[in-house]
Amino acid sequence: MIFIGILPALMLPIHGATAAQPLCALSLVLALDVSSSVDRDEFDLQTSGLARALRDPEVRRSIIAAGGIQATAMEWSGRYQQVDITSWTLLGGDADIFDFADRIEGHQRTHEEFPTALGYALGYAATRLNKAPLDCARSVIDVAGDGINNEGFEPALAYRNFDFSEVTVNGLVIRGTDPDPVAYYENEVIYGPGAFVVVAENFDDYEAAMKRKLLREINGANLARAD
Repeated sequence: MIFIGILPALMLPIHGATAAQPLCALSLVLALDVSSSVDRDEFDLQTSGLARALRDPEVRRSIIAAGGIQATAMEWSGRYQQVDITSWTLLGGDADIFDFADRIEGHQRTHEEFPTALGYALGYAATRLNKAPLDCARSVIDVAGDGINNEGFEPALAYRNFDFSEVTVNGLVIRGTDPDPVAYYENEVIYGPGAFVVVAENFDDYEAAMKRKLLREINGANLARAD
């Protein structure tokens, strides 16, 4: 096991959960890219796009029909620049979903000058999953980005040194940079049962791509493997 200096995630009480909470359908980590290739307007398109995708009626119906999910959001860039946007939150109904979306949309970016350390981001996300308060039927890390790893260890090393058992890592790739991030995510980043990549042609397409991605993740492994 290598030591990489990632601090443990701070666990806060889950919003709306009780000791009698039954198993939930999905644990979902939403990881947003704040590396130096993402400017302020593009970051705003990420947070507002994710928030609007969560508020979409079809996405909300899917969450509720699944029996609820627990979710958390984070930003990531350099080796030590992972920041929690929200604590773990139980999304059981519309009020929970709207509140969660509002917190994401209102988040002020913490870092903007660091490179793209995908291996470190995945390690941090795995730590967050392993400390989630509920034992859910499925675990998914939803990592969004516009470039390939250019600092620290590669995703493959994260997968060998952190607990990714029964975890699926999906990618939302914003096309446009060189080298091609789509091929990189397809070959190096996605991981686990039913893993897939959704492509946004640009940051303006982020909301629509995120909606497609959330629906596939929430609706389960069979849909996640569909074209």
